[in-house]
Amino acid sequence: MPAPQRVGFVSLGCPKALVDSERILTQLRTEGYEVVPSYESADLVVVNTCGFIDSAVEESLDAIGEALDENGRVVVTGCLGVRREEITDRFPQVLAVTGPQAYEEVVGHVHAHLPPNAAHDPLIDLVPPQGIKLTPRHYAYLKISEGCNHKCSFCIIPSMRGRLVSRDVGEVLAEAERLAKAGVKELLVISQDTSAYGVDVKYRTGFWNGRPVKASMQALCEALSDLGIRVRLHYVYPYPHVDAIVPLMAEGKLLPYLDIPFQHASPRVLKAMRRPAASENNLARIRAWRDVCPEIAIRSTFIVGFPGETDAEFEELLDFLGEARLDRVGAFAYSPVTGAAANALDGAVPDELKQERLARFMEKQAAISAEILRSQVGTRQVVILDEVGVVEEGGHDEIDGARPATDGRGSIAGEGGESHVGAQQAATNGAPREIAIGRTFRDAPEIDGVVRIDVDGYDIAPGELIEVEIVGADAHDLVGRIPED
Repeated sequence: MPAPQRVGFVSLGCPKALVDSERILTQLRTEGYEVVPSYESADLVVVNTCGFIDSAVEESLDAIGEALDENGRVVVTGCLGVRREEITDRFPQVLAVTGPQAYEEVVGHVHAHLPPNAAHDPLIDLVPPQGIKLTPRHYAYLKISEGCNHKCSFCIIPSMRGRLVSRDVGEVLAEAERLAKAGVKELLVISQDTSAYGVDVKYRTGFWNGRPVKASMQALCEALSDLGIRVRLHYVYPYPHVDAIVPLMAEGKLLPYLDIPFQHASPRVLKAMRRPAASENNLARIRAWRDVCPEIAIRSTFIVGFPGETDAEFEELLDFLGEARLDRVGAFAYSPVTGAAANALDGAVPDELKQERLARFMEKQAAISAEILRSQVGTRQVVILDEVGVVEEGGHDEIDGARPATDGRGSIAGEGGESHVGAQQAATNGAPREIAIGRTFRDAPEIDGVVRIDVDGYDIAPGELIEVEIVGADAHDLVGRIPED
């Protein structure tokens, strides 16, 4: 039998783009293509790009150039693909360019330039029911909708991904069930606006295993909780109906975690940003959520230096941080995005001032995060294990060195707190010891913190849920050990 055609894949951008990559790869594997890890071994390379901010655009263009230099046969897809002329002007030799969510079109271009092996036997090259996943086996992203109905002035996502299109609720739940049966222990629910799920279909009722389920955020969350695995919500906007989700967290049906992009605290700036729910009293809403579920963890992102932001409005943002006491925060200094409405606003903040404000913002949040983490020392928490490695005497282990010193999503790290590295090294007593990297309910993979756990002598594996005693903390991460009792 002839060898299968081989495809390389470069996936850039957010978790939503990662899910797009997984869908394309699943279809290619179903058709007998082999997915390979290097340019040299690939017959063709697909690059899934990001176009959200200018730095992401440059990263995507660099990746396209590298793929062309190293392989020469490249299909480009993803958010940057909507700027087709910009790509083809710079790289006229690319085989094809598509926009995001163009799964069938991408596969069609692969067929055209690298036809599938006619001798492929689908009964031999089986694809698992959950499809091809680019995440570790124990967690997976569950995308519940495409697109966005908002018109935020700094954002061009709607122009790239279109308006909100909610997936059928039965289809979403069937996928979640397949993932759970495949061994996934944690689902990360994602979309452009998770809290708007079902709006476009007027919350139409669907069916899952014969059970009627309304296409709404609350009904979806209630059904997901029946799977018996961890469910984490991302990209949630602070609408009033989100209040109904928090009791599910208090009851242990969902992880008590909300990823909410507040973006700013000044009503005038939020209005200039055209943010949904800009008129809501977010501090009051946060207090109400904590009354219902005191342990709820909230992460958010913010933009400093938005056009027209005054000193007083920036101070208002700092005051908000002090009162909200968010667990995890990422921040960006505003930069113009090609095609964004905010580019036409007056009052551009000088770059030096933007960077000064960003540093002050992150310094304040670093102190808050460090205090929150230190308050957890002495507690016992359930941790899901992501990795296991070995720390050597007097140095950092491979895993420890892998995480940049940021507070997630491009933010700048601050100083503060005790050194977790010192705590680890003290525990080694001069000999290499086995260390596991895990996460509490407060931490999503890749963007939040971790728990470093001395597990020397324990038989454990990634994906396991274990109880850990927290013995140390810094501004970002925790240190734990397995209790002896």
